[in-house]
Amino acid sequence: MGETGTSSYVDRVRRLGGPARGWRGLLARDPGEADLARRRFRLGTGPSQAAIETAERAYVSGFNAALTGEPGTIEEMPPDRRPFAYEGAGAACTVLDLLTLARGRRLRDLLGGPAGRHAHAVHLGAGRGYALLRLRPLRGAGRAHPLLRWLAVDGYGFQRGLDGADRMVGERTMPDLLTRAHCATFDQGLGRLLWYHDGACPDGVAAAIAGYPAGRRADLWSGVGFAATHTGGAEPEELSVLAERAGADGFRAHLAQGCAFAAAARVQAGPLDGPHDGPLDGHVARAAPVLAGVAADEAAAWADRALLALGHDPRTHDDFLTWQADIRRFWSRRRRR
Repeated sequence: MGETGTSSYVDRVRRLGGPARGWRGLLARDPGEADLARRRFRLGTGPSQAAIETAERAYVSGFNAALTGEPGTIEEMPPDRRPFAYEGAGAACTVLDLLTLARGRRLRDLLGGPAGRHAHAVHLGAGRGYALLRLRPLRGAGRAHPLLRWLAVDGYGFQRGLDGADRMVGERTMPDLLTRAHCATFDQGLGRLLWYHDGACPDGVAAAIAGYPAGRRADLWSGVGFAATHTGGAEPEELSVLAERAGADGFRAHLAQGCAFAAAARVQAGPLDGPHDGPLDGHVARAAPVLAGVAADEAAAWADRALLALGHDPRTHDDFLTWQADIRRFWSRRRRR
């Protein structure tokens, strides 16, 4: 697969003559994009394919809802799909903000509502918005959250991999980003994409990562840990294989850190449904004991404690990377007990 997805989108944007009536319709996403078989991804059958394509369908729905100025309708979706829908809304708001020079106003407004409980997803979506317009998210998500804005580089990596898998996965190229640190976060997003690309197959994902230079594999495993927990698609036995493969590659801690990040995002989102449901039901609760070695709420607590350790007002990219490194230290200490 080439980069036809991004090229097609940019071509449509270039046809805009200004904010004429109906111009937002040119930006709408086709629901058929959620059919990843069209992109020649290695999808299986059953739960893995359903989990991945459900996530992308929710992303497309959220993107189009934000385009029409109705992101509130996302709250009417099933709770387990809302994070992906808000990721789409974050992408749409970023695209609109960039095209209209709104300096991040729509993205901030989105985060000021129910989407604030899904801040991780919204910032990942912001990065996807930058990638759709072929703009590098060098300053994260504009003037949004001072630390989570760096997740936009992760989202950028995911979208670039989605729209250019032949280059990013097949040829293992890296776009021209400013710093080595940006490349690390880009690879976390690309790692999430690999979980989709190889249909949540542990052996397939491990084989794909093995083809990258050693210096990139740690961050790829981190992204895989996030996607395997956040999106799901694998049974506990398959997750055990994934953990074994990451350990054999020397990056078991990075897989656990990605899992903890996903658990923290799920805690922030709140209960799945009614007051009697816990915030970590479903595949997140199943993944954490296998990938992080602890219950999901404890894995999420690692992220919170590591964030507190950064002190007052962390905001730099180094702070973001330190946050992740401290989570890995929590995992290492727990493993030594």
